[in-house]
Amino acid sequence: MVLSQPEEDMKIASHFFFYTYVGLVVLAGFWGAFISPHFDYRFLFGMDVSGLPDSQRINMLSQYRFLRALELGFGLFSLVFRRQIFTQSKFNTLFLGIMACGIVARLLSILIDGRPNSMMLFFMIYEFIGILIIYLYTSHQKQMRLMS
Repeated sequence: MVLSQPEEDMKIASHFFFYTYVGLVVLAGFWGAFISPHFDYRFLFGMDVSGLPDSQRINMLSQYRFLRALELGFGLFSLVFRRQIFTQSKFNTLFLGIMACGIVARLLSILIDGRPNSMMLFFMIYEFIGILIIYLYTSHQKQMRLMS
């Protein structure tokens, strides 16, 4: 299928946001689960976990590693099924739904817990722009497939 210039631009933008988002999810997931959650706590939260009592530190790091491993798994799933995410409704809905859950959780946290730092706000805005562009592109492609 030959794409018009605006369609080609939207394809490039959606793939850019998809791969940068998924790439960061894979990298952050792997790093936090298997390399250095201590660094994550210092870098992301300004928190030195080594000062916590052992039981709190161990449980917090265990849960953090688990959640980062799930993040890694979502990223790997997204890479393996990237073609399906862009062409099949079932995969597209699942991917965008999971991405939307993360954005909604960030928004809920702002309402309940307060305003996060600038880096966390950047992630939320970047994720929102990404989901919007990917949704618009894949919805348009679905309509085009139905019309042909």
